Amino acid sequence: MTDNIKHPQVVSREAWLVARKAHLQKEKEFTHFRDQLSAERRALPWVKVDKEYIFESSQGKETLSDLFNGRSQLIVYHFMFAPGWEQGCDGCSFLADHFDGPNLHLPHHDVTLLAVSRAPWQEFQAFKQRMGWQFKWVSSFGSDFNYDYHVSPSEADITAGKMYYNYEEQEGEPGEGPGVSVFYKDNEGNIFHTYSAYARGGDILINTYNFLDLTPKGRNEDEIMDWMRLHDEYEDAQPTKDACCH
Repeated sequence: MTDNIKHPQVVSREAWLVARKAHLQKEKEFTHFRDQLSAERRALPWVKVDKEYIFESSQGKETLSDLFNGRSQLIVYHFMFAPGWEQGCDGCSFLADHFDGPNLHLPHHDVTLLAVSRAPWQEFQAFKQRMGWQFKWVSSFGSDFNYDYHVSPSEADITAGKMYYNYEEQEGEPGEGPGVSVFYKDNEGNIFHTYSAYARGGDILINTYNFLDLTPKGRNEDEIMDWMRLHDEYEDAQPTKDACCH
């Protein structure tokens, strides 16, 4: 993180306004392009999900259909927490800090948002309570869900020393990867996979970055998230109140 920045030219308010209006035009162009990109995303073809997946939650065993919780749209965040881990990935935790706010509103607009990890459900309950999170977090342990959506390496991947991730073969020792997947359920109960994004495709979910992008120093990173800590590990962190495990 850089403490000092070389600031741009200092000008009069009138000159600043000219520059700001010119930049505003580019911002509007970007907004319109983003709207177009979002429309194209919604128009992508779907894949029918025929395999039955079983998850473990605080309610016991649940199917993928159950996870919709009576809604037609489901957003799954693939949270990196493998069997045997004592705490989750720092980056996934940073992103997950942004879930509880949207979850005050998403259920009222036909969307369920939750996290799925490969570790057995009981193994991440202490970490969830430590973080004070309220969002639903389920385990895919024992199912093919993480493998089918390419966020965990299979035994064959580990043996081969490569893994299909972010829509291409990744060389090197395979490991857990972050991602987000979206599903739709129609009135007949059919489920469709509509979208998945990986790696920096999840940046849009990190609203802290959107705030930082407004500031003079921006994200101010030497490497992605090198400054970030689990929110209870900052020097001025306050103890998190115990949270219910939903």
